[in-house]
Amino acid sequence: MPTLPFFQVDAFAERPFAGNPAAICLLEAPLSEPQMQEIAAENNLSETAFIDLRGGLDAPVLPLRWFTPTVEVDLCGHATLASGFVLLTEVAPKRTSVQFQTRSGVLTVARDADGALLMDLPISRPQPVDAATKERLSAAARLPLRDVVRGATAHFAEVESAPVVRQAAPDLDAIRQTGVSLCLMAAGGGEAGDTDFVSRFFAPSHGVPEDPVTGSAHCTLAPYWGARLGKTRLRARQVSRRVGDLTCEVLEDRVRLGGRCQLVITGSFRC
Repeated sequence: MPTLPFFQVDAFAERPFAGNPAAICLLEAPLSEPQMQEIAAENNLSETAFIDLRGGLDAPVLPLRWFTPTVEVDLCGHATLASGFVLLTEVAPKRTSVQFQTRSGVLTVARDADGALLMDLPISRPQPVDAATKERLSAAARLPLRDVVRGATAHFAEVESAPVVRQAAPDLDAIRQTGVSLCLMAAGGGEAGDTDFVSRFFAPSHGVPEDPVTGSAHCTLAPYWGARLGKTRLRARQVSRRVGDLTCEVLEDRVRLGGRCQLVITGSFRC
């Protein structure tokens, strides 16, 4: 029976069992798309990443794909960071950076000087929505919304404060019926440390009721709050039950995200 090297990594986590868990599978032989989807469903994490190593560990660019339990997605930040972590610490530790070929172009993960990882993603600048969309999302969120914008991966709704984000109990069925993912966000006032903004991310239409820490969402969150606060460097916290911390830097057409990863499981996946 064929086996896949398998790693489970908590991304954007300062300790194990925090941040966002991602499954990383290393492909040393061809695997069909239905098989990858079945493996992702079996893992039942928000994302399972597949790194294609058939070109060799020294290949300058490695193919990378991401699957939720129900669909393949165009961009996943935390599973990209976790994939870079596995390559740079467990598989090819002599490398200082790795590039991945993905549906969203070439993405880079590199070691930072302090031991964290830096990841480069395409920026997704916030776009306005109409009043009907805002009203529909307010009903789904069960909250009054100060502002709503859309990005490449979701709609983003600003609420009154960080405690409101933490205490939110949105109607997941209503969010699913909108056909979009919803990110609740607020300024970071009252948070420990120098957090600039907080968020939570709900994606029931992708088989993920709440994503613990969503790297791709920060491609829109970072420019939104950067413009609001007059900053290009920000500290973010996603305040799901697991909590995750990120650094964000807004560049001209990219967002650079930083965070730490924790390896929690290694083994083989039989398929």
